[in-house]
Amino acid sequence: MSHPTASLWDKLKGFLFHLFPHHLVSRITYWATRRQSFVVPHAIKAFIKHFQVDMRDAQIEDIQNFATFNEFFTRELKPNVRPIAQDANSIVCPCDGKISMHGPIEQATLIQAKNKYFTLRDFCTPLCTSLEYFVDGYFFTIYLSPRDYHRVHIPYTCHLLEMVYVPGRLFSVAPYAPRAIDKLYARNERVIPVFSLNEGHMAVAMVGAVNVAAIEMTWAGLITPPHLSSPIYYDYSTKQPPVEFEKGAQMGTFNMGSTVVLMFSKSCIKPVVGLKHNQDVKMGEVIATLQ
Repeated sequence: MSHPTASLWDKLKGFLFHLFPHHLVSRITYWATRRQSFVVPHAIKAFIKHFQVDMRDAQIEDIQNFATFNEFFTRELKPNVRPIAQDANSIVCPCDGKISMHGPIEQATLIQAKNKYFTLRDFCTPLCTSLEYFVDGYFFTIYLSPRDYHRVHIPYTCHLLEMVYVPGRLFSVAPYAPRAIDKLYARNERVIPVFSLNEGHMAVAMVGAVNVAAIEMTWAGLITPPHLSSPIYYDYSTKQPPVEFEKGAQMGTFNMGSTVVLMFSKSCIKPVVGLKHNQDVKMGEVIATLQ
């Protein structure tokens, strides 16, 4: 698999984004997308046209029925438009998007783009007690564009062990950004839940970006905002009854778009043959099988 290098224009955009007031803009986005106003339908219509959003799969197709822009952006889908692969050994994609990168975790290093890497320790922080499980494991990076469905689902039946909230920047995660910004995913704000499978461990990390004004989890509600200054550790390992999920269950929601970094422990899964760089995927499609 070949990966493009950063162009001069990519590098310039990356440099300019270092000067950008990420959190201020995102706070304004949070406020604006939750306002009820006569301009909401017009904003939604313009967004749909610009990003070519397909509303045929949406539970609510008529944009007049969305009270706020955020209701539209976090829209539910009609039942069964994203069928969940039922094979007992199948790992399904947690979200709609593009697989921007996938591959083995080389010891504790993940590839972000050509000649750009980040480590498990950088990404998860030492607060994550499950960190070592993912050494020599496997990962998928899935980019959600503005047009995509922005709810994140469980790739395989599991139970929740822990979660780490990590504060950080809100760089863009548009396709140019991983090529241009060093350790992008380990610098942006993120929420990293870790799950136990019968066959190993899995992390489904939700990485924020500019205008990602909120990340919500189904079991904990709104995690961010507020954008805090220190990581927070949440221990679910001894919770009774355990926080359990079936494959395909909703896990969380991005309020505006971003990236999911999906990780599996060593010798846990085998990726589907033929996955390509920038391949479009839908939630529920098979992307790997258990070893």
